Amino acid sequence: MGQKVHPYGYRLAVLYDWKSRWFFVDKKDYKNNLLVDIKIREFLMQNYYFANLVNVEIERGINSLKLILYAVKPGMIIGKGGKGLEELSQKVIKIIEKTTKQRFNKKNMPKIDIKIEQVKKPYLNAYFVAQTIAERLIKNFPHRAAVHFAIDRVMEAGAKGVRVRLAGRINGAAIARSEKFSEGNVPTSTIRERISYAEYPALLPRSGYVGIKVWIAE
Repeated sequence: MGQKVHPYGYRLAVLYDWKSRWFFVDKKDYKNNLLVDIKIREFLMQNYYFANLVNVEIERGINSLKLILYAVKPGMIIGKGGKGLEELSQKVIKIIEKTTKQRFNKKNMPKIDIKIEQVKKPYLNAYFVAQTIAERLIKNFPHRAAVHFAIDRVMEAGAKGVRVRLAGRINGAAIARSEKFSEGNVPTSTIRERISYAEYPALLPRSGYVGIKVWIAE
């Protein structure tokens, strides 16, 4: 069961909270709000990967939107004197306008609040670990060396266990296959166990996409 059920969704409302939290939102705006949340999260994860952004939480209120960004290098998002946050706010407003097809003025402009949280132990975050493995694969590192390097860093950070799965044309093989690597104990079926999980696609120049899945028992 632990391999068929998403580890995060399996533990929702028990250990973890929803990544999008809405307060006092009209039901008729559900579709637009959902699309906006998806577009904002996709934009941030794709365009701020250089800051090792690993998670985005969204809180909605009455004409207000709060973004909580978890990054390994928060200073690269904030910028000098907070200019990066101002630019990000303008980009978020443009995403909302494009998705909802409405224009804002001074009266109906939503309040955008952006908060940056630093990830103090990045190697206990599955998304960061998957991203690290992907970067090494793209640079033509041997896949076993890239995975074992990440596993060693995870265990040194104090994890109880880690599991990594690669799937695709690994090392440019003609036929796609999957390989699993693990160390320690990762009880995915134990609902009280904190499991960090992430999926990340690595686009390799010659062999196409290699999928990376990472489970970390914190």
